[in-house]
Amino acid sequence: MISLGFLRPIEIEALVLSATTAVAVAALCLPPGVAIAWLLARRSFRGKALLDTLVHLPLVLPPVVVGYGLLALFGREGPLGRLSASFGYDIAFTPAAIVIAGATMGIPLLIRSARLAFESVDPGLEEAARSLGQGPFSTWWRISLPLARPGILAGVVLCFARALGEFGATITFAGNIAGETRTLPLLIHTELQTPGGELRLGPLIAISVAISFVALLLSELGARRVRRARTEGGAR
Repeated sequence: MISLGFLRPIEIEALVLSATTAVAVAALCLPPGVAIAWLLARRSFRGKALLDTLVHLPLVLPPVVVGYGLLALFGREGPLGRLSASFGYDIAFTPAAIVIAGATMGIPLLIRSARLAFESVDPGLEEAARSLGQGPFSTWWRISLPLARPGILAGVVLCFARALGEFGATITFAGNIAGETRTLPLLIHTELQTPGGELRLGPLIAISVAISFVALLLSELGARRVRRARTEGGAR
């Protein structure tokens, strides 16, 4: 077991689980998040308002409700749960459930940030690229994506931080199993329910605050670059 001196093995275990699952969430959410953000920013289609609403619904729903919905879908009695069980794999109350819960709660932040970034890209630059013979994908890859990168990265950081701090959906869908699904927020909750446990929360809270602070700072720096690009584009 890794030793960080001031942390107990159980705390290191929860921290590593939280970090690895949050990284997995950010990586898994990036491709669909960018695609949906571009679609909402650049295309008009029937049902766009409905898609936009569904994308942001987890932001306003109680996380426990989101977790219950995931449990209904992926639990042993749910349609997706029965499908996965037919292949010999249970999703609910496993580390995979932590990733799914974190992705559900985190991807709206990624999409929101990436959408603003794509909207800040001057359409004239895209039109100029197409007039020079670039196809739609080449224009997106060489023009739109690089210019929107700061906002996309800011969204990825927010998605990572949201997954790292997720509690309500995780405890409902993944449970609070020591050594299996007990993430850093769940360990903090567990310590608060244990007599004298609050006396051991200092390092955990310090780590949580530090990670959240850095994530928000990086996200704000990326958002500032997007706002600057929109201002400069408007000035032109």
